[in-house]
Formats: sequence, C-alpha cells, structure tokens
Amino acid sequence: MQTLLRYYGFSLAFSLTCLALAVWYGWASTGNIGATLSILWIVFVLSILEISLSFDNAVVNATVLRTMDPVWQQRFLTIGILIAVFGMRIVFPIAIVAIAAGLGPIAAIDLSLNNPAEYERIVSGAHIGIAGFGGAFLAMVGLTFFFEEDKEVHWIAALERTINRFSTVPAIEIGLVLTLVYSVSTLLAPQDANTFLTAGILGLITFIGVNAIAALLEQHEAKKRAAGIVVKSGLGGFLYLEVLDASFSFDGVIGAFALSNNMIIIALGLSVGAIFVRSITIHLVQTGTLAQYRYLEHGAFWAIIVLGGIMLFSARFHIPETITGLIGATLIGLSFLWSVRHNRREGVQRIDLNATAQGD
Repeated sequence: MQTLLRYYGFSLAFSLTCLALAVWYGWASTGNIGATLSILWIVFVLSILEISLSFDNAVVNATVLRTMDPVWQQRFLTIGILIAVFGMRIVFPIAIVAIAAGLGPIAAIDLSLNNPAEYERIVSGAHIGIAGFGGAFLAMVGLTFFFEEDKEVHWIAALERTINRFSTVPAIEIGLVLTLVYSVSTLLAPQDANTFLTAGILGLITFIGVNAIAALLEQHEAKKRAAGIVVKSGLGGFLYLEVLDASFSFDGVIGAFALSNNMIIIALGLSVGAIFVRSITIHLVQTGTLAQYRYLEHGAFWAIIVLGGIMLFSARFHIPETITGLIGATLIGLSFLWSVRHNRREGVQRIDLNATAQGD
C-alpha cells in the first residue's frame, strides 16, 4: 500500500481536490443537489475515460523516458504536467474557438462560460483538422516502432516479422500514412478533404521535425562525449513526448463534449485523467515494469496504431470513445498476459537447465 501511495498519492489528492471543486461549482452554479451530483458524476466518468484512452500513452512515455537523463525526466514530470493539464485541457479548446471564430482569448473564455452550446459547436467543427493531424502523428509513432530495422523481439510474431522485413525500405511508414490519409480524404466533402489533407501532412511534418531535432541534438551530444565533456540533455525527447502527449489529448478533449459542453466540467475531469497518466508513467519507469514484461510495449504501440487509424476515420465516421478505450485496454491487457506467460516459461526452462546441470 505504501509503495502504491508513493506513486499515486499525489494523483489521489489531486483527484479529490478536483471532485471537491466539481461539487462546489455544481452547487454554486445550480443550487440543486441533483444537478450537483450529476456534474460530479460527469467529472468522474470523464476522468475514467481519459485514463482508459491514455494508458497506452503512459507506456510509450515510459519507453522514451527511461532513456532520458534524470534531469529531463524530472522536467517532463513537472513542467510536462503543467502543459498537459493547463495547456491541453484548458488552453487548447479555448485556442481552437479563438482561431476558428476569430475571437480574442477573453471573448473565447466568455463564450465557453456563457454560451457553451456555441462553444461546443465551434470546437466540434474543428474535428476534421484535429483528426487529420493527430491521427497521422500517432500512426507514424506506432509504425516507426514496428519498422525498426534491428528489432528482435516480436509479440504477434507472424505479422510483426512480416512488417519488419520491409524495414529497410526508406520512408515506408510515411508512404503508408500518406496513403491512408489520402484514402480517408476521398470519403469527405471537397472542403473538408482539403482541411484533412493539410492537417495530415502537418502531422507528418511535425513528427519528422521533432525526430530531426532529437537526432541533431543526439549528434551534438555524441561529439561532446567524444571530447570528454559531460552531457546532460534530453530536449529532443522532451519535445517528442510533449507533442505525443498533445496528440493523445485530442480525442479525449473532443470526446468529452459527448458528456458535457461546459469548459470547467471538462477541464476538471480530463485533468484528473492526465495526472494519473503521469503517475502511471513514473511507476513504469521507476519499477522497471517494461523490462519485466517484454511484450507490453508492443501492445501499447499496436494500440497507438489503432488509435491513429480511428482518429483518421473519425473524420468521416463517428466512433464512440468507449470503443477506442476498450480496444486499447484489450491490446495492452493481452500483451501483459503474453508477457506473464513468457516469464513463466522462461522460469520453467531455467529450473530444468539448473536441474540438468546439477545432475551432470
């Protein structure tokens, strides 16, 4: 229990604070017990939805974070929290409204508080572009993992080995994602198709740009190490994680409007989920869970590919967030079970080898 509180104590305290704020806001704005309980329930459901949608995000964050310098790990887990909670769950929806409606920040906030129906309409209207950008970026993240040339561990062996055979083909991931983005765009009205294509290309450019910055920084650090200079940097990884976290946040922010169009309620619910994702990330990194369960990363990256595809197709078809969360949770759950089974087999084989050695 103490170990769990070490990782999740802050998240639990933050959650209770947000739920208390939901009660206060509900009573102050409605003066009705039933309405207040309804608001509290929506905040709770939104937090669960955000956690279920973002668990694969925590696994991928941990994959990148464990290779970063401790200083940058701490920066991601502190500054990153502010960006994830305040930036993506509060500033981002307001920025969408401000840009789409040509309003100033104050006017956009006023609209969100005093005309939530119009606020929801404007944010939902930006879904085409968000789906194109976020879907393309996440698809690239997932495919790049499986097209890694020197990959040796495979979970869904037949499929992953087949994919890996084409890893030497230059920019094959980009070609696949561009093909998918274009295919989805043909299902849309001409104006929406242009918006979707532009956003998808920008998602690809962002992925390439962030990875290019990371590669340049790594080269610079390698030269310093060769000269005997102590290097402590992780800016490239930090930028990559922040863009990745933002891409994961898109579907949660848009999907939240299915439950409420009130900015305060949405911010409270999604913020609870965002904090728990950070706690899960810390837990995975510090306990070495990814090393213990060898297929867990595979399950997370398959979930990312599915999420990227769902985001792209959501520009044309409505796909409930519950389905998205269940698919991701199922893939990660199966990869965890396969990892446990592998560990048991390895343990049995070691026992057999030890017994044979003692017999000899």
